[in-house]
Formats: sequence, structure tokens, C-alpha cells
Amino acid sequence: MERPVPLLLLLLGGLSLLAARGGADVAIEACCADGNQMATQHRDCSLPYTSESKECRMVQEQCCHGQLEELHCATGINLASELDDCTTLPNYNSSLETMFVKRCCHCCMLGRAAQARGQSCELSLMISYQCGLVFRACCVKSQESSDIPRGDNMDFSEPAKVSEAEEEQEDPYLNDRCRGGGPCKQQCRDTGDEVVCSCFVGYQLQLDGVSCEDINECITGSHNCRLGESCINTVGSFRCQRDSSCGTGYELTEDNDCKDIDECQNGIHNCPPDFICQNTLGSFRCRPKLQCKSGFIQDALGSCIDINECLSISAPCPVGQTCINTEGSYTCQKNVPNCGRGYHLNEEGTRCVDVDECSPPAEPCGKGHHCVNSPGSFRCECKAGYYFDGISRTCVDINECQRYPGRLCGHKCENTPGSYHCSCSVGFRLSVDGRSCEDVNECQSSPCSQECANVYGSYQCYCRRGYQLSDVDGVTCEDIDECALPTGGHICSYRCINVPGSFQCSCPSSGYRLAPNGRNCQDIDECVTGIHNCSINETCFNIQGGFRCLAFECPENYRRSADTRCERLPCHENQECPKLPLRITYYHLSFPTNIQVPAVVFRMGPSSAVPGDSMQLAITGGNEEGFFTTQVSHHSGVVALTKPIPEPRDLLLTVKMDLYRHSTVSSFVAKLYIFVSAEL
Repeated sequence: MERPVPLLLLLLGGLSLLAARGGADVAIEACCADGNQMATQHRDCSLPYTSESKECRMVQEQCCHGQLEELHCATGINLASELDDCTTLPNYNSSLETMFVKRCCHCCMLGRAAQARGQSCELSLMISYQCGLVFRACCVKSQESSDIPRGDNMDFSEPAKVSEAEEEQEDPYLNDRCRGGGPCKQQCRDTGDEVVCSCFVGYQLQLDGVSCEDINECITGSHNCRLGESCINTVGSFRCQRDSSCGTGYELTEDNDCKDIDECQNGIHNCPPDFICQNTLGSFRCRPKLQCKSGFIQDALGSCIDINECLSISAPCPVGQTCINTEGSYTCQKNVPNCGRGYHLNEEGTRCVDVDECSPPAEPCGKGHHCVNSPGSFRCECKAGYYFDGISRTCVDINECQRYPGRLCGHKCENTPGSYHCSCSVGFRLSVDGRSCEDVNECQSSPCSQECANVYGSYQCYCRRGYQLSDVDGVTCEDIDECALPTGGHICSYRCINVPGSFQCSCPSSGYRLAPNGRNCQDIDECVTGIHNCSINETCFNIQGGFRCLAFECPENYRRSADTRCERLPCHENQECPKLPLRITYYHLSFPTNIQVPAVVFRMGPSSAVPGDSMQLAITGGNEEGFFTTQVSHHSGVVALTKPIPEPRDLLLTVKMDLYRHSTVSSFVAKLYIFVSAEL
């Protein structure tokens, strides 16, 4: 048997040229080495790749596939030498291994067939690069084997002597410049004048005219992957991979299609022994072996149960018959109707028909009355307004008012012999139809002293604004004293004056004027209007209902720094001076006597806080009656009014603030002029 090692080495040498052509860096080579190791150890490229790089995982997958093809290609080449047909290959562990072995077997047989026909071993067919290497290797190997005649007594000690003519005949490629591939990396053709290089399918010729590089069909769009498949580029070709799995009950084929799994044939079903497995698309079902008789159906457990034909079949019985279910079948029973009073069966006995009680010679109503037949009964007719009494057999007056209460007359109904009469209540008159009642408009006779409103069946007197209806007669209007009403004190903010049909509000004689709403009193700002009598050295300060002329002078050792502020002068060897406040500020406040207490009227504190600050706030003057108090919170303090001031008055409140900062104390004084005005 021929040894396949030199042929395999020739094939691996061609693949090594392809691997070395890219000039990959160390990182790519490391990724490729991992893929080769995975193919050698596991013989499976479907395992998950550990690299985080997308490019490295792609290199690992391609190198793994290339390594698997090298591992299994030798088996295919050996089988091509032993077998006449590659379709009868034995089963291997995986479909990928079977594909590689079958591909190399086919390519090798093509090379052997080309050599047997005397064709060139430089294959020009549009096949893949790997297949071209196997084709050429098997073709050259067969050629070398055929050059040496085989015989049992052949002497290998002396070389065979052949003539020049025989040598040319035995080696037709001696002068072929494409022998051994020539300068070309893939396909070579010697035209006589020049050597032309070309590439296999899936490659394109580079600018040097010799080398070939892989075409990425996934990028160029020349692949034929279907919808739901992703294109993965391979060396010299590409493959299509499904984006999602086939799902339960299906398996993926070599053509990337989903094929139904026959659970019944593979024996992976779970049908009980009394059931037969029947395959379906994506699943299977269990069909009982026991067959039921006609009129029965099998349940999920295989038992035979009766079919209710009366429910499952549409109208199993003809019209006039009732369906009755039986065991395994059904029967139809004829319907026999029961006819009530006034009806009897027809001649066919299929339905009930009315009995005509008025037909001659019967006279159920007696003489002088007319009998009228009705379905199931009859009636005796009298003249309008009467009815037939079956006991006395006479016509009796109909009391329409009792028989049809509320339906004949709009208001009152009075029965009359053979008829009735309608009348109306007070405030209404009978309409033209003699039944309805229409309202009488009493306001046309002017029964009210001011305004009249007609209502349904009566009338209503009402008064204009500022008047009220008299309780004595209900028609006379009397003036309303709005100022004397319980809410009269809230109508005007100061004083209410009653006038006929209305009222007027007034304000104090000085300091106020009536607001546009005619009820509230607005304070007159004398300082703005210029009606005050303050001198040029005084400042006018407006208060509720008046004004104050204010003037102040800074005390000794102080100078004025603003309109209402005094700053302490620098201290020069005066021991009492540092104890004086740094600043004295004058403030003016105004509020009425009815202010709600407690109320914060003034806030005092340093302009900027420093960590470690503390302060004290105290009223040093003007609070002899105890109306005010102080409160300190964090870095500020407030002056609050704690009890109401009963009458208008002017107060001068002196507030002192001591600020402790960096072991020093600074004092500040606020002079509060508080003007309490009378409430309206």
C-alpha cells in the first residue's frame, strides 16, 4: 500500500504558505495557536472561545476549522486510494469530520482521474484553494507512481535506461514553466509567451500578479446567506450560520436548515405500551392501539366513551322530532304538543290552532251583542263606554277614571255614563282638547307691589335688591336695613349708613378715604400726597390714619453714617468709649391694635456669621408694660409682640445685641419707633 505521508506533507506545506502569507502579528498568531490546540484536543470547533476580542475569536474559529481539515484530510486521501466511490464512506463522530473526509476524498479522486486522462495536474477549474492543493498532490503522486512500472522481478538496483524520446514521452511537463506551481501561489498557466497566474474561487490576484488574497464575501455582499442567517468568512470561501436555534422537536442539518426530529423512529417518545407513537412536525402524539366501535370515541387515557350525537351533530332529527341520545347511537321521538284552553290540535296533530268560539251556531255573548274571536279566547262587544258582564250577561258602564288612572285627564277625572269629564286645579284652565290643563299667568293682573314671577299653577312675588317681601301679605316689599342685619358689622370696614333699598359706608373724617369697592377704608399716605406739616429737617412717616414727623440726632461720641444710622467715633484713651455700642440704628414700625399675637415685629443679627459666634439680645428700654419679648436662635434674634396693645399709642423700644466673636464682645443698639394705630 502506498504511504500517504509525502502527499499529506505536500498538502500541509501549501496550507502553511497560506497561513504565512498574511504577516499576522504575535497576537493573531497566539489566537490561531489556541484554535489549532482546540481542534487537536477536542476535535470540535463549536466549543465557546475564551477570548474577549471579537477579532481573536474569529481567528480562533478559522484556524480551528483549518486544523480540523488538515487532521481529517489524510483519511480522505487514503480512502480515495482504497475506494472507487467517496459516497460509501463510513460514519464518523461528527458531520464536520464527515464533510472534511468526503471533500478531500473527492478532490483526490479528481486529481487521480486527471492524471489517468493525461491532463495537466495544474487544475484550472473554479474550485477552492484547499481542494486544488489536494487535486494537484494526488495527480502528481499518481503520475510519479505510473512512471515506474510495477513488477515482481523488477530490479531497483540499477536505474532504468531510457532514450531521450522515451524520456520526453514519459514526462510531458519537463519544459512546462508552471511545473510545481511555477512562480504562482495558486494557479499557473504557461501560454508559451508568458506565464499567467490566476487564483481559485474565493481569492483575488494581488498587485504583484503572483500572490492571491482571500475575498471576504461577507463584506462584499457576494454570499448567498438567507434571512435569519449570519455570514462568517472562511479562507477561500464563507459559511452561513443560523442566528437562532431550530427549537424543540427540530435539528439543524448540514445545509443550515431545520429538520423535524422523528421521535417515534428514534425511540425518544414517552407513549405507554397501549399506545402507538405517531410523529408530527416538531413533536409527536400517542394514538391508542384500541379501536372504538361506531358511536364511541377514545379519551386521553384510551378508554371508549359514548358520543352524544344530539350535541355533536347539527339537527340529527327532522323538524317536529326530538333527539334522544342512546349508548353508541341516538333515536328521534315525535313531538306531541299539549294545547291549552282555546286551542286544539290540527288534523295532522303537529301543532295547536285557535278555536273559533264565535262560529255559528254558538252564541256565547247572547242576543244584542257582537262576539269577536281572539287567539285562545273571545270577547263580547258593547257600545263605546260599556263592557260585557259575563255573569249578568249585560253591558255595564266602564269607569274610565278608575280603569285608566292618570292617563285620560291632566288633573281631575270625573266618570259619566258611557264616558268621562276632565277638570283642572286652581291656577290652571282646561285646554282645547278637553283633557290637558294649561297654566294661567296671574302676573298679567299685577298682583305684586314690585316684581311678579309666574310659576306653574300659581305666581310668586319678589322684590328688588335692598327690599324684602312682607311676611303679612306676601305681596308687599319692605326696605331692608342692611346695617342692622347680624352681618351688618362686616358690610363696611368702619361705619354703615342705611338708605332706602341699599346702604352706604363711611370712613373717619381724617386720614382715610373710601375704597373703590365702596366698603373698605384706605389709608391716605400724607407723606406721598404732601398734605403733612413736617419741617424740612424732619422726615414724614406714614401710619394708619395719620403720619408722624421724625427727626433724630446722634448722641455724643457718634456720627451719622446714613439716614437712620449712627457710628461710634474712634476711642482715644477714653476708658468708657469701648463699652459703648458700635452702631445705633433707628427703625420705624407701624401696625394696628388688632394685630394677632404672638407676632414677630423685628429681627436682628450679624450681617455675616462666623463659626463660634454667639449673641445675646435684650430690650433695655421702652418695655415697662411687658408688651414685647426677645428670642435668640442660632445667629439671629427676634423681637416679638406677646400681648395685644389695647389702644393707639407711640412707643420707643431700645434693643441691644451683644455679639461674642474671637473672645471679644461688640454691642449694637436698635431704636424701634413703634406707632400703634386704631383698628377700623
